[in-house]
Amino acid sequence: MTAVLEHAFIERLAAGLPRARAQLNRLHESDAELVRLPGDAGVLAVTTDGLAEEIATGLYADPELIGWMLVTINASDLAAVGAEPLGILVCETLPPDVTPEWLAALNGGIRAACEATGLGVLGGDTNAGAAIHLVGTALGLITQGRPLTRRGARPRDRLYASGPLGLGGAYALGRLASGGNGQSVPYRPQARLREGRLLRAFASACMDTSDGAIATVDELARRNGIGFRLDEPVERWTHTAALAAATAAGLPPWMLHAGPHGEFELVFTVPADREAAFLSAARTAAWDPVPLGRATAKPGIKLLIDAELRSLDTGRVRNLFAEVEGDVEKYVAGLYTLLSQQPDRTAAGQV
Repeated sequence: MTAVLEHAFIERLAAGLPRARAQLNRLHESDAELVRLPGDAGVLAVTTDGLAEEIATGLYADPELIGWMLVTINASDLAAVGAEPLGILVCETLPPDVTPEWLAALNGGIRAACEATGLGVLGGDTNAGAAIHLVGTALGLITQGRPLTRRGARPRDRLYASGPLGLGGAYALGRLASGGNGQSVPYRPQARLREGRLLRAFASACMDTSDGAIATVDELARRNGIGFRLDEPVERWTHTAALAAATAAGLPPWMLHAGPHGEFELVFTVPADREAAFLSAARTAAWDPVPLGRATAKPGIKLLIDAELRSLDTGRVRNLFAEVEGDVEKYVAGLYTLLSQQPDRTAAGQV
């Protein structure tokens, strides 16, 4: 598999740094850091994530949405490990020309997301700087059962998503592509905390789609030394608004899942012998998870595109956006080239 450039960078940063003795996860193994608490208190889930380049590039411009996303990106990491939310710390670096109206809208977004996720603001820090840079640190608790991680998936496990995918890619396309304004695609992702807690009883591995669906599936494959066949047609698991955006842009829907900006759904595996019980529990919870495919013993990702099961070098897909320095038009052209270089294909009827 093609090495992921971001992984190498993170590993260089982390090299030689001490890990907490009570920490349960290793690097890249879970969306939140997992720390065993003394005695029988359970597991503390801690995550930190920030917004800087998303603001600088104009991906997020509305201060209310910025506030919403600051909380949601952290809450989604708690969801992916199945934690009960405790609270969030907020660090704000702001330029001196920020207006009171902008700050009020930012706080409105933070407040709305906290109310939606059950995270209270525990405190934080403020700094002055030349550019807006916001960081959240969220805490959650798992008092019973095991936390979810990215490890544990096995061949023949079923692959699901917590909801339709592609809306994050469609939103980014509208905001960042030439002439795009992002206004035609509604974007206000919800952290799937309730679903994450339910999944602790059934899922073998879980991760959120903050970096896009294809990157998420690729990462689950890497962490578990397996492959995935996404043999449900892409159109069935793509959000209707994303399908409309792809049609308007003249793009195949799968490309909206390839970009590095996601919709903060959960992608997870369920062993075949737990699938019936999982689906029953989901129905009871009024939740309709979306089937994507299944895990395979043979590494590699295959995606059903135009009635053909196509191999896709998902490591190269993940590296491509950085290689073209965020140029959306070059990125799309590169995706077409990558797919054309994958000769392995199987007709849908032979899957």
